[in-house]
Amino acid sequence: MAEDLPLLRTRVPGPRSLALASELRRWESPNVTFVDPEGRFPVFWESARDCLVTDVDGNTFLDLTAAFGVAAVGHTNPRVAQAVAEQSGKLIHGMGDVHPAAIKVELARKIAEKTPGDLGFCLFGSDGADAVEAALKTARLYTGRSGVLAFHGGYHGLTYGALDVTSRSDFRTPFAGQLAGFGRHVPYTEPRQCPMHCDGECTRKCLGFVEEALQGKNIGALIVEPIQGRGGIIEPPPGWLSGLRQLCDAHGVLLIADEIFTGWGRTGDWFACDAEGVVPDILCVGKAMGGGFPISACVARPHIMAAWGESRGEALHTSTFLGSPLGCAAALAAIAELEERDLPGRARVVGGHFKGRLRALAERHPEAIVEVRGRGLMLGLRLASSSLVLRLVYDLLARGLIVLPAGPGDVLEFVPPLTVMEEQIDWAVDEMDAALAAN
Repeated sequence: MAEDLPLLRTRVPGPRSLALASELRRWESPNVTFVDPEGRFPVFWESARDCLVTDVDGNTFLDLTAAFGVAAVGHTNPRVAQAVAEQSGKLIHGMGDVHPAAIKVELARKIAEKTPGDLGFCLFGSDGADAVEAALKTARLYTGRSGVLAFHGGYHGLTYGALDVTSRSDFRTPFAGQLAGFGRHVPYTEPRQCPMHCDGECTRKCLGFVEEALQGKNIGALIVEPIQGRGGIIEPPPGWLSGLRQLCDAHGVLLIADEIFTGWGRTGDWFACDAEGVVPDILCVGKAMGGGFPISACVARPHIMAAWGESRGEALHTSTFLGSPLGCAAALAAIAELEERDLPGRARVVGGHFKGRLRALAERHPEAIVEVRGRGLMLGLRLASSSLVLRLVYDLLARGLIVLPAGPGDVLEFVPPLTVMEEQIDWAVDEMDAALAAN
């Protein structure tokens, strides 16, 4: 229906967005918000519902980013908004590790119910990097070893522990002198980075790099994204993740699954590691869990989390807003939406439709599109160049479509709300078709 599609009332960005961009430059660190010198980016949001975002100029856009994968249950989901409103009328803030809010117990129980295997002991945080920091500390306490194996292209956050296992030099280099250096990186299953010369097909041979690295005596944990998100929507071949599980078991190394992006239904399963029946030792979750409210968790198996020991009045890892009542209420509402509407199953079906349309688009533009990637509603188009991707990001925004680049800049990423309709997908692909033809 027309009300479910974008509507532009001004040129994009409109005059109010341009004015706000100029004003923001007066107050915010200039390194935070990218403002295109040619005035093509960004737009400033004012409201959002489900898959549509309205900016300050009254232009409505279709969001294929879910605001960094957060709005899985849709922007301003009514159930989530009501839960936050009701909770804010009772208790906005508690004392998370001293006198906790009762609702924290309810969320911890629900997370234990939904996560795979015997995972179920939580350390709450506010964002994904918090969960990764907690996971790294947990692994150190349990194994007594500091080294952590990670992957090229991996992104785990920008706090110092998370940054040490993130491989991107643009984030790491400015702070290299302050990084501990416990992280070591090996190749992921990205075909263009594969040195195995297996005709562009990364296979289980890639596990050989991991096995060799695990010979090191100081490696206590391996951290992996089951599908790399910011790395370029890279899906490993079947058997690779279960192969990691076997190698970790063989070498006494903990497997940390960073499912901050892939978790909570994004890939068509509740968690991406479910596709191969892999149960990690530690699971990091966030983004979609709060339905738009900042909350995350590091979830571990009981005997592993027991390495922290009993609290004697001073928690070794905590924060002021740990187990925020508002965050817990939002998360319970978001998880209920995922359950009752079977949004993981919907991501699998609608994602199949989306991927089919992208493959047809690739057939029409073979000179521009190199590869269609991903599964569920975590998809990407690898294009012929990063400059083409950037032009499309600008052009599609001007057409009413919000998308972002991924990887080294040559992948166009599609991670919409799991509520996206096939009609909206068809409209978006038609706009991409037109934009590619124009480029």
